[in-house]
Amino acid sequence: MLNGKTILITGGTGSFGRKTVETLLTRYKLNKLIIFSRDELKQFEMSQVFSPQEHNCLRYFLGDVRDKERLNEAFYRVDYVIHAAAIKQVPAAEYNPFETVLTNVIGAQNIIRAAIQQGVKKVMALSTDKATAPCNLYGATKLCSDKLFIAGNAMSGLHGSIFAVVRYGNVLGSRGSVIPFFLARRKEGVFPITDERMTRFSITLDRAVDFVLQCLDNMYGGELFVPKIPSYRIMDVVRSISPEARIEVIGIRPGEKLHECLITEDDARQSLEFDDHFILQPNFGWWDKESHLVKSKGRPCPEGFSYTSVNNTEWLDVEDIRAMINGYCQDHGLESV
Repeated sequence: MLNGKTILITGGTGSFGRKTVETLLTRYKLNKLIIFSRDELKQFEMSQVFSPQEHNCLRYFLGDVRDKERLNEAFYRVDYVIHAAAIKQVPAAEYNPFETVLTNVIGAQNIIRAAIQQGVKKVMALSTDKATAPCNLYGATKLCSDKLFIAGNAMSGLHGSIFAVVRYGNVLGSRGSVIPFFLARRKEGVFPITDERMTRFSITLDRAVDFVLQCLDNMYGGELFVPKIPSYRIMDVVRSISPEARIEVIGIRPGEKLHECLITEDDARQSLEFDDHFILQPNFGWWDKESHLVKSKGRPCPEGFSYTSVNNTEWLDVEDIRAMINGYCQDHGLESV
């Protein structure tokens, strides 16, 4: 599907963007691969690894999703857009609320309009578990973004651009996540824990990229895709890194959940289950459930179903987590645990 196509990634210098670029360059022969982001230093550093001289399809575009005119320029003759740009850090979003709205909500609408105006075929937007029953501003803005992208299908009409969303949990080892933080603290022997009961979903960066590309290939437009991924207990992460570490319980931070949720009980009424993922169907008249997904052998979720990190059926134990962390350490030149 992707050979000979032009793909643009917003937020392309982030963890997800870099891994996606590596994957696309390895698997496909693209016409162009455009990295769209606002930080020229990160683009320079990334270009030392993924060089336009070595990969002549690569383009680095400076720009901000808040800037409609720049998006219109960047989307010219683009086939597919993967939208990964966002203000993601919960404390930063709480302290800078309208800046977060401008990027995560207004930026999403700008992407939708530019895609329709420029005739982009498909747009896949990345979401987060925090958009499910949000209790912080970041999650609330991503929920708004999700709703905008799904409704974008009505704006574009039957034969225009199509939009879908992928929602998943924590990416193992991504910037700002708990694994790099704990690894940095292991020499001190003291790990600050917000609550010992806490559970989280986990997905590797490779799996996240593969799932997004799979969904980009299969989307009809209007779906919200959720992968089936394992959970872990925060205390098992501590034990996998430093079994003898002292725990300092600091209390749950504002906007933080004890357990994560990817599908609420209310969402489940519109959801179908497949072997390795779920699809939340849009509740709009233009969505044809029968022709789109029922024929694809999706199973309706049972009454009362929800998909949370604490009621999950798949769990990572201490050894699983340690193996994944050692893979992360090897990739980043760090001492194994």
